[in-house]
Order: sequence, then structure tokens, then C-alpha cells
Amino acid sequence: MESHSKNGRVDSEDRRSRHCPYLGTINRSVLDFDFEKLCSIFLSHINAYACLVCGKYFQGRGLKSHAYIHSVQFSHHVFLNLHTLKFYCLPDNYEIIDSSLEDITYVLKPTFTKQQIANLDKQAKLSRAYDGTTYLPGIVGLNNIKANDYAKAVLQALSNVPPLRNYFLEEDNYKNIKRPPGDIMFLLVQRFGELMRKLWNPRNFKAHVSPHEMLQAVVLCSKKTFQIAKQGDGVDFLSWFLNALHSALGGTKKKKKTIVIDVFQGSMRIFTKKLPHPDLPAEEKEQLLHKDEYQETMVESTFMYLTLDLPTAPLYKG
Repeated sequence: MESHSKNGRVDSEDRRSRHCPYLGTINRSVLDFDFEKLCSIFLSHINAYACLVCGKYFQGRGLKSHAYIHSVQFSHHVFLNLHTLKFYCLPDNYEIIDSSLEDITYVLKPTFTKQQIANLDKQAKLSRAYDGTTYLPGIVGLNNIKANDYAKAVLQALSNVPPLRNYFLEEDNYKNIKRPPGDIMFLLVQRFGELMRKLWNPRNFKAHVSPHEMLQAVVLCSKKTFQIAKQGDGVDFLSWFLNALHSALGGTKKKKKTIVIDVFQGSMRIFTKKLPHPDLPAEEKEQLLHKDEYQETMVESTFMYLTLDLPTAPLYKG
């Protein structure tokens, strides 16, 4: 069926958009959107496209662009703009409109409705990835990248804290938070939200997720205190991450609360009482105990986590 523009001419590009002959060349098994969206040649974030035949990233789609040259040299024709989520056929340079591609955009950018989020813990069921493996959304493996296991354990634990998870599954909760110009800390919020949605995606192509972009944000925002290639302490990372996340969401120490404070901050009462020296006579002790400095005082203190002393290991195993 032909479509006509306002001037009455046949809009051939629109017809090709809905009948692209190259959709069968798409190879979903090589697509991996967990890594930084950089052109594989020019190493630029700007105007990045993914080749859906080989999985590589290239910049631009215009004449002489890396994506254009790649399409001509290797006869790879279907590309996805990683920012606009639009599909294009190169070198012909027309937009592809086809509902069969929706699964690809969903893997790149999963979304959740309020109803889906509310049902996550009520209707837990196994999903089957494109590669045939089964997995339980939310209980998904995170790839090891050199020495990142300390951070990986923390991120996986946080992804299963329901109030925190629910908040970050819905991007509208935080995407409009205003930050000062040049502030890099909000990148931590964005990457954590993206990772959370990928971990809980019931339509993944693979039964594992790479935390590469999340960890890159950690390295940048922590000023290399925590690194990908160097082991770190899990408790130190948890403490820094929760406080950094709270700050990036616009929270302050005293006034403005965030989801981090609502979920993780507890309070405890600390009671202190000064006691007389044990060698003093009983009568003198009794007199001292009536003075103000010997009265019990109470201070309320907040905390994000508490450390517990582990019991000593038994000498003999039962």
C-alpha cells in the first residue's frame, strides 16, 4: 500500500521504513548493551549507533561516518541509535519502523509500570532469555570484571531491597532532580537505576548482566577510591555508596531526606552513666550517685549500618 505526502507524491521512504528487507540479518545473540556507549573507532559518546548485525558501536550515520562506512564495507545494514532508540537502514539512511524490533529497545532500556512493580514480589516466575537459559528476574548473575566482586556483592544485595528497588525501577522518580552545573555525582544515580532495571528485566537476551557502566561511574564519582581492577572492602563501599547516592539525590545531612534515608537509616538511644570509683566507701558512693554528673544521660544517634562482633570459632567441630 502506497502512502502519499501532502503534495501528492508517493512517499517511497515511508514504504521502505515499514518493509525493510534486512531485518533477517539482525543477530540478537551478539547484542550487548551493558558496556559504555562508545564508538569502537573514534571512542566518542556523541551520536552513537549499534550495528545490529555484529554488535559493534559506531558514530553517526551520515555520509562518510563510521557507521556508514561499516555498512558499505561489511554489508551490515541495520543500526540502532543508542540515545533516541530509533532504527535505521544504512547506507540508504531511512528509519525502520517495525514492531518486531521492540524487544531490542526493551533490552537496551527496560521500563516498568507501577502495576508491574507492585506485582514483582507477588508473581515471581522464571524467565527464558534469548539464548535459551532460564533465570529469575532480580536474581541475575553480575559478570566479574577483574576485581569487582566486593562491589558486585553489595549491588546485588541492594537490588533486592524492595523499597529501594521499586524507587529506581521507575525512572520518573529521580530523572528530573536538579543538580548544580558540572555535577558528576548524579551519574551514580543514573547508572544504578539502569543496572537495577536490567537486573529485573524479565526479557533479557542473556541470563547475566555486566555492571561495567555502573562500576565506571563508581570509579569516577569516588575519585578512584574504589576501582575495578583493585580489591576493596565491601563495608567501606556500602557506606560510601549509600551516602553518595543520598547526596546525589539531593539529600542533606539534616533537612532533606531521600529514599536512601527512608530505607536504611535507623536510630538508637545511647545511655551513659558515670559510676563512682569502686574503692570508695558505700556511704560516699551513695552521695555521689545523687549528683547531676552521676545521673544517666541519653543521646539519640542515627546510623546507616551497624557492625556486629562475630562469635569466636569453636575449637572443636561437632
